[in-house]
Amino acid sequence: MVHQPSSAERLSPSGDTEDMVTTLAPRLAYFAGVARTEHVTRAAGEMNVPQSTLSRSMARLEQDLGVDLFARHGRTVSLTPAGRTFLASVERALAEIGRAAEEVRADADPATGKVAFGFLHTMGAETVPGLLQAFRADHPRVRFSLVQNYGEAMLERLRAGDLDLCLTSPVPDAPDLVARRLDEQKLRLVVPADHALAGRRRIRLAEAADETFVTLEPGYGLRRITDDLCEEAGFKPRIAFEGEEAETLRGLVAAGLGVALLPPPAVPRPGVAELTVTAPRAVREIGVAWLEGHPDTPPVAAFKKFLLSRRGNLLAT
Repeated sequence: MVHQPSSAERLSPSGDTEDMVTTLAPRLAYFAGVARTEHVTRAAGEMNVPQSTLSRSMARLEQDLGVDLFARHGRTVSLTPAGRTFLASVERALAEIGRAAEEVRADADPATGKVAFGFLHTMGAETVPGLLQAFRADHPRVRFSLVQNYGEAMLERLRAGDLDLCLTSPVPDAPDLVARRLDEQKLRLVVPADHALAGRRRIRLAEAADETFVTLEPGYGLRRITDDLCEEAGFKPRIAFEGEEAETLRGLVAAGLGVALLPPPAVPRPGVAELTVTAPRAVREIGVAWLEGHPDTPPVAAFKKFLLSRRGNLLAT
């Protein structure tokens, strides 16, 4: 019967790599210990397990493999050729388990752990750097794995377990996700600087019904918002170009290719005029999302709490 570790033997935060390997893969670790000492009693003492447990574990391992791993001389043993071959692979496997255990423990460490965080392209210039700087003032050694993408792609990565949290828009409504609204951002109608509307400060979106639009590709949150706002204004936009990045669209507007509904730029761009849309209400909600029922490590929990504390003030970072 394979030994079941007691509560004292289970992995503890202060346990070393050998303790972790013994807990995670007891029979392989037992085999490596006997192979190293070439003595069952000595190996049992070093690994703090009963000699009978160790002997049964080795016998069961050999039985399962269908080969003799040891030549036995009383309590002294030596590896057979099959045992030496097996030991080389076992040692590599145990080393890899040890490295993996150390990595996940390091990622969960409250002070130095890792947060996998996704965010929209349009939030990468100022908002996210400001958030990270503010958070790291109190958590200077927490590490971040950052992913910049459009909303649907980030939600897919949340579901796949690649991300802990993401900032996205629109705020998702799905049974497998938890989402919280953090802020909203006004959208502007961006037109070329020499456009007939460029002298205006405000505009009803219906006044742009005859214009050609440049937009993000279908699947992007901002594209969905653009389509919905135009529909609310009573028209379907004529699309001249579908892109992947908002500032590219702003450049194409400056080149005269069309007009666009966009959030404010991080830095004012020459060649365009940006008009306030008075009707319909042109905003996009920004929210944070995570996977329902997914346990948080301490650094993820701390960053989530920080983001939620920025409600209504996210874009002012």
